[in-house]
Amino acid sequence: MNVLISVDMEGISGIVHPTETNPDRYDYERGRALMTAEANAVIAGVLDAEPTATVLVADAHGPFRNLLPEELDRRARLVRGKPRPLGMLGGLDEHTDAAMLIGYHARAGGGPAVLAHTMSDSILDVRVAGRSLGEIGLNAAMAGHLGVPVVLLSGDDTACAELSDLVPSALTVAVKQALGQAAAIALHPEEARDRLRRAAAEAITRRAQVPPLTIAGPLDVEVDLSVPYMVDLATLVPGVSRAESGRTIAFTATDIAEAYRLILLLVQLSGIQPG
Repeated sequence: MNVLISVDMEGISGIVHPTETNPDRYDYERGRALMTAEANAVIAGVLDAEPTATVLVADAHGPFRNLLPEELDRRARLVRGKPRPLGMLGGLDEHTDAAMLIGYHARAGGGPAVLAHTMSDSILDVRVAGRSLGEIGLNAAMAGHLGVPVVLLSGDDTACAELSDLVPSALTVAVKQALGQAAAIALHPEEARDRLRRAAAEAITRRAQVPPLTIAGPLDVEVDLSVPYMVDLATLVPGVSRAESGRTIAFTATDIAEAYRLILLLVQLSGIQPG
């Protein structure tokens, strides 16, 4: 059995502020430790249920170099660094039996939600076939395209509701209740880890009850961008056009995999400064 655990940072218990998630800020090392500990709890839960499972852990926050390799459960393998195929889902393929999204956050515009955004602060919204999707929806759909169900998600209560709306049979663990963009009522980290370990084991046991999220193509996609020059850059990509709104671009994708790759490219373009 093959399991991919994709671990983001904003949805980890106890984390509420960018000082805890950004490498150049004072509380980042503490955030890394909390993130690694929750990843370990989920690895343990998977292996409680399936001792012979192959577990890949994809570091899925920011630079994809946050999890502490020397502190990660040695029974798992770590997918680290960028750029890489499938971004936050690095290591996923058609041989993966189940995926888990740990420490995830709600989409841009969702809320109240802790540190909500979609891929980067430069993206205000992504609409696929008219439906607004954040990182949770995009990653669940990308996994579903390969026939892989997302069986477990953890984060704040808003993030959990986001997956439940898309995949009602998936398990979720709310490790904090969002009060706003930078405030929450959080479980003690050890309590969060205990719940995650139990939930991961249960999710593996009942994985056959969770269908992959499938979105049939072709797909009309619209992306609202925070700054106009990003629209200028995006329209240099073949097939991408400027929508009526000055901050929106549109394209038609053959399937969700093509849409996902182009959205990853938009995130990279957001790092280019004008002039």
